[in-house]
Amino acid sequence: MESVIRKIEAKFKKNAVVDVKSGDTVEVHQKIKEGAKERIQIFKGLVIRTDRKGSHTSRITVRRTTGGIGVEKSFLLHSPLVVKVEVTKRSKVRRRLTGVDFDNTAVNTVEEAKPEVALEAPAAEAPEATDK
Repeated sequence: MESVIRKIEAKFKKNAVVDVKSGDTVEVHQKIKEGAKERIQIFKGLVIRTDRKGSHTSRITVRRTTGGIGVEKSFLLHSPLVVKVEVTKRSKVRRRLTGVDFDNTAVNTVEEAKPEVALEAPAAEAPEATDK
C-alpha cells in the first residue's frame, strides 16, 4: 500500500528544488491569477521555518517587514504555483543572524534529477530504506 502512495507523491513532486534553510533571505516567484490574467509576483523575505524537507508537501515560511508591519507567508515548494525560489543571502541562525559566505550560483542552480520511483515498477519490489 505504501508503494502506491509513494508513486502518487512522485507524480506530483518537482524533480529538484533549491535547498533552503532557516536564516536564508529568499525571493519566491509565485504565479498569481486574477480573472483571465496571470502574472508572477516576487515575495522577498527571511526564511523562518522549513517543514518536511524530503516530502512532496515540503513548506517554507517567509517573513518580511513592510511599512513597519510584519507579514508571514507559507509556500509549498512543490506547488505548481511556485515558479522559482532564489536564495539571495545566507545566514547562520543562533540568537541573531550571522552572515555566511556562500556560492550564489551553486545554491540556486538545481539539476534536473530523474524521478526515484518508476510508475511502471512491478508490485513485487520492496521499497528501499533510506538513512536519515
